[in-house]
Amino acid sequence: MSLKPASTALQKITVLDLARVRSGPTCVRQLGDWGANIIKVEMREGPGNEGGADFSARTDPDFQNLQRGKRSIALNLKSPEGLEILHRMAAKADVIVENFRPDVKTRLKIDYDTLSKINPRLIYASISGFGQDGPYVNRPGVDQIAQGMSGLMSFTGEPGHGPMRVGIAVADLSAGLFAALGILTALYERESSGKGQWVQTSLLQSMMFMLDFQAARYAMKGEVPLQVGNNHPTTTPTGTFKTKDGYINIAPVPPMWERFCKAMGKMEWFKHPDYDAPKKRYAHRPQLNAEIEKITVTHTTDELIKKLNDAGIPCGPIYSVDQAFADPQVQHLQVTQTVHEPELGDIPIMAQPFTLSRTPSKLTTAAPGYGEHTDELLKEFGYSDADIAKYREAGIA
Repeated sequence: MSLKPASTALQKITVLDLARVRSGPTCVRQLGDWGANIIKVEMREGPGNEGGADFSARTDPDFQNLQRGKRSIALNLKSPEGLEILHRMAAKADVIVENFRPDVKTRLKIDYDTLSKINPRLIYASISGFGQDGPYVNRPGVDQIAQGMSGLMSFTGEPGHGPMRVGIAVADLSAGLFAALGILTALYERESSGKGQWVQTSLLQSMMFMLDFQAARYAMKGEVPLQVGNNHPTTTPTGTFKTKDGYINIAPVPPMWERFCKAMGKMEWFKHPDYDAPKKRYAHRPQLNAEIEKITVTHTTDELIKKLNDAGIPCGPIYSVDQAFADPQVQHLQVTQTVHEPELGDIPIMAQPFTLSRTPSKLTTAAPGYGEHTDELLKEFGYSDADIAKYREAGIA
């Protein structure tokens, strides 16, 4: 068997991965990186078809990053035989993750109601654009649509320059992470009840939650967040400032105001009537920022970082991605691990962002080839060599 668990933490859990694109694979990656047995169920429409709904080629960085550590089986779920195979697998699985439209999974007979009758202990996780019901249930939804509809784009970017999307797929990623958290919660609950349940999240729901304090400001006080660029929405003088050789982020939260003034050699700011309280500093932000920048532009970024860190003031450089990877602390954190891919050789892929002391995550395998483990998996679920040959001939598996 080619299964090489990345950890012992979740190695008793079997996951059927029916998800595509980004949010679903993000969810499944969280489980696989901690040792779950991930079976990626890919769609086979007929003999020789190697299609799929993933955006990138299998050797592309994006695919390898999202799909590592899985085994792949290709099934024609539109055929009765292919569906029977999936149902047999679902009967033994712990988790299914999918992001089909509600009408599609019902038509294919891979919906929660159908599969929970086959396996009452099944945790069935659905990720959608807008939810499993409601007025937008049949709308297609992708990351940028959710960013816009949540309000995030309205207060991201510089004032007067129009809405701005975040530079990563934050809706896809957050929905995937919340789905994984929901699955783990449901698995824990199953320990006492013995029953599975349906975990649901959506890109829009996740993005609304991710607005966090910005959403709370509106929900509780009716305050609509506005664009403030690189300034902090509520705290001054947290923001980005020019230096002699670039830019720096500085974040002296209110209790640090006196220390910041001292570090900048401007103790007169501490008792200045425009700056001697957080609300006053916020009201006079353009004026205060201009005064701070008169000083920062006379220092290099490294000089300021040393000066402010010595004073205990949060600050940091603004890196390009290559500079971030070169940072000694990033390297110390070992944010990548190396796996072997047959065509690419040894490749670095992003590792998990948290650690466990007894059951660490050590990535073991690259993303699978299309249907690479079909025969192996069919045998594991009780199919004979004759069955497999028949399914191959008919384009079912």
